[in-house]
Amino acid sequence: MTRQERADLIAQRLAALYPTVQIPLDHRDPYTLLVAVLLSAQCTDARVNQITPRLFKLADDPAGMCRLSVETIERTIKPCGLAPAKSKAIHALSGILVREHGGAVPRSFDALEALPGVGHKTASVVMAQAFGVPAFPVDTHIHRLAQRWKLTSGRNVRETEADLKALFPEDSWNDLHIRIILYGREYCTARGCDGTVCPLCRELFPHRKQPVVTRK
Repeated sequence: MTRQERADLIAQRLAALYPTVQIPLDHRDPYTLLVAVLLSAQCTDARVNQITPRLFKLADDPAGMCRLSVETIERTIKPCGLAPAKSKAIHALSGILVREHGGAVPRSFDALEALPGVGHKTASVVMAQAFGVPAFPVDTHIHRLAQRWKLTSGRNVRETEADLKALFPEDSWNDLHIRIILYGREYCTARGCDGTVCPLCRELFPHRKQPVVTRK
C-alpha cells in the first residue's frame, strides 16, 4: 500500500467512524475559542472546559478581559497549568485586540501569530474552526499517528503538517484534523497502541511486528 493509498483509506475509515465532528473545546465565538485553545497547551480539553466557564463569567470579550487584573486571570485558570504565562498572554492579547483590531479576532494567520501566546497551531485552529479557512493544526495526537501510519517521517510538526496537507484534499482538512485527534484519544493512544494494536494500525500494517518509535 502506498502512502497515498494509506491516506485515502484513513480518511474513509475516520469519516465513517466520526461522520460529524466539532472541536472538543467549548466556546461561543472566535474570541472564546482563541482563549480556550491557548489554555489547552499542555492541558486536557476536559480540564479547559471546566475552567473556561469560570473565566468567561468574569469576562468573555477582549474589553472585559482587559479590565481584569493578570492576577485574577491567573487565579482563575491555575488548574490548566502554566497559569503565569497564560494569564499574561490572555491579558496582553486582549489589549491588542481592543487597540489594534477593534475588539475582534483577526482573520489572518500573520495577525493571529503576532498575538502573545499564539503560535502556529493555535492560529490554525482558530482559522479553521472559527472562520472556516482550510488549515491542518498538528497536535501531539496527529504528530504521533501520522508517524505510526507512515504518512510522514515526523521530524517536526511543521514537516508533518506539510506532508498531511499534500496527502489530503484541502476541503477535508478542517474536519479531518479533528477526526484524527478523536481517533488518537479513543483508539491509538500514546500508551495503548504502539503502531500494532489499534484497528487502523492493524489494517494498514497487518504484518508489522515491531512497535513504532515516534518522535515528539
